[in-house]
Order: sequence, then C-alpha cells, then structure tokens
Amino acid sequence: MNEETIDPTLAEELRSICRTTVGDELRSITYFTDDDVEQLYLRSDLDRTADLVGFADHERRGFHAQSAYRNTQLGEYQATIRMFENGYLSRVIRGPHGVWVTTDAMSMERFEELTSALEVVLEEFADDVAASA
Repeated sequence: MNEETIDPTLAEELRSICRTTVGDELRSITYFTDDDVEQLYLRSDLDRTADLVGFADHERRGFHAQSAYRNTQLGEYQATIRMFENGYLSRVIRGPHGVWVTTDAMSMERFEELTSALEVVLEEFADDVAASA
C-alpha cells in the first residue's frame, strides 16, 4: 500500500489518536485492508525489518474471525491484544479495514482507551473504504 491509497485524513487521525493515547510507549502503527497494508508510523529506535505482509496476512484473519464470537455472553468483539517478549500488538478491525498498533508495556485501561478511539475513526471511514474497494 502506498501513501496515495490510504486517505491522508484517515492516516493522520490514526497517528494522532495513537500518539495521544499511547504516548512514548508507541512503537508502530500499521493500517490494513483485505488487499493492502501500510505502515503509518515506526518509532525511530526500531528497525524496519518486520514482515508487514506476513503480519497483515495473519491479522486479516480477524476479518472473518469476528463472526465466531457473535451472540456469546462475552459481548461484541472489540480488539485483540497479543503479548510478546518486547512489547504488545493490539489489533482493531471495523468493517473493511483495521489497524494494528505495537506498544511497550502499558495498562489495560490505556489499551481500552486506544481501542475505543480507533473504533470511532475506523467506523467513520468504513463506508469510504468499502466504496473504493
């Protein structure tokens, strides 16, 4: 995915939300759809060695997996958080697109704030993304 593919307003809103909510613990932001992937931010002390396509292939499973949790007593799916040795990956999907954000350690409350903020923006732009697909 290139800068011309993602709406610049959406990209800026995602960066702003993540910087505001996560702060200095923010490691990276990656936007994805069924067909494309674009890294929107990478902290300067990190290497550009991640396999974004491989990560995207894995995270895209979330487009279909959400239906597995419907009508459960857990309630509506909100986000997926993965723990790694050096940080966390939080994925939020709404409609035809999603974002994964990697962070250093932070409280569950901040993950919840991040999820809520990302949901709003992804839902706001979902119709535009679906129409252009």
